[in-house]
Amino acid sequence: MKNGQNQEVTYQIVGEDEADINENKISVTSPVARALIGKYEGDAVDVHTPEGVIAYEIIEVTHA
Repeated sequence: MKNGQNQEVTYQIVGEDEADINENKISVTSPVARALIGKYEGDAVDVHTPEGVIAYEIIEVTHA
């Protein structure tokens, strides 16, 4: 997925006890994960975070 600064980033959505931002594993309850769930490749998503709104474009979805 690409963020608003056109940088590519990959996140894995995991349970709260497995979350580790250093490994790009985000909790299913995080603002980013909640915004991404149910979205598809090509979708644009605005994520509301404490730091402000971050725009993302989903370029690939994989399921493990």
